[in-house]
Amino acid sequence: MISFPAKNNRQRLSRLKTRRKLWLGVHLWLGLALGFLLSIYGITGSILVFYEEIDEWLNNELLIVQPPESQAAYQPLAAIFEAGRRAVPAQAKHTFATYPHNAEAAFKLRYTVATVDGAAETWQVAIDPYTAKVTGKRLQDRSDSVIPKTFIDFMFKLHYALLIKSHDVSTVVVGLSGALLIISVLTGLIVWWPLTGRWWQALTVKCKASAERLHYDLHKTAGFYTALVMLPVLFSGVYMVLPHNVVPVLELFSPVTYRYWFRSTPPAGGGQAIGMDEAVTIALQRYPTGRPHFIYGAPTPTKAYTVCQDGVDAPGSLLQRRCVVIDRYSGKILDADDPTTGSAGEVFTHWQWPLHSGRAFGMTGRILVFLTGLACPLIFVTGVIRWLQKRRAGKTRRI
Repeated sequence: MISFPAKNNRQRLSRLKTRRKLWLGVHLWLGLALGFLLSIYGITGSILVFYEEIDEWLNNELLIVQPPESQAAYQPLAAIFEAGRRAVPAQAKHTFATYPHNAEAAFKLRYTVATVDGAAETWQVAIDPYTAKVTGKRLQDRSDSVIPKTFIDFMFKLHYALLIKSHDVSTVVVGLSGALLIISVLTGLIVWWPLTGRWWQALTVKCKASAERLHYDLHKTAGFYTALVMLPVLFSGVYMVLPHNVVPVLELFSPVTYRYWFRSTPPAGGGQAIGMDEAVTIALQRYPTGRPHFIYGAPTPTKAYTVCQDGVDAPGSLLQRRCVVIDRYSGKILDADDPTTGSAGEVFTHWQWPLHSGRAFGMTGRILVFLTGLACPLIFVTGVIRWLQKRRAGKTRRI
């Protein structure tokens, strides 16, 4: 005679298996449809975690400098920016600068130049920060070309835009695919969950098993162990390409400001804009312990400068990165990404780029994001193989 509790447990298990079969179908078709894109995002993302080091290794004569034997300070920023300006045509617009990340790295300045044929070229000028001398320059991209001119820029364009020329189309494709991949990961976790309580079997790979079991184990364990990193990386990617869609959703729960929405106000009758070096000085006055990393220029009259700093000493805050938005005319600070003063929604958004790049947790975080990216093609390939194996097995049973 079957006891009622045992019968109820069987019925409950049967219902859970039926639901899991439904989620398995969702997971399967999302994986087949988007797994190749996940592989592209993963491989390119792993490379971009260490893009500065890889770029310097590939272009050491341009991007590596020889530090003075005695400890020496950098030349003033104004002198470095002036050296870059002299290396490009007079009509070039300074759009971005990257501070050296170590003692051997060059200062990297990015300019946009309009050409006579109507295209826009992106050039990078490298400056020795100790002497303010140009070590070289290179063409990175042209607006009339799908393929960028350098390896790292190719990786960036493939990762963030899938080499799609139209910005409007690429943001929708990348953002929507990222959102659907989040659903794929979540349904994968539902399917992975051991209904019978066999946790060891769910968490390990049986190496001496059949090919079918090995592929299944590789797929489920790689998916499970990377999910904790993959979910925030996918969400932050969606946020960065579709902020105008994500921010309104976040604002349903907490106020959010987005720094790229801030604009400079041109003074009546015109006025002289402050330089990028002055913008860095203003940011350092706000966060004197920080080290500048990215400096966003203001190439159009209403654009604002943004200075991002790492290593800001802020007791009680795990995140040491701060970005300050500065009016290009008045020098007034328009916004600051500061998790110690912002709302919950603002703090949440401040974490997105550091989480996406892995820099939120130093080298450990970067390695975790790197390994997670490399796992993406493994998850896709083993999933496809397992699907084909099950299809063949189903055809054999019907014969």
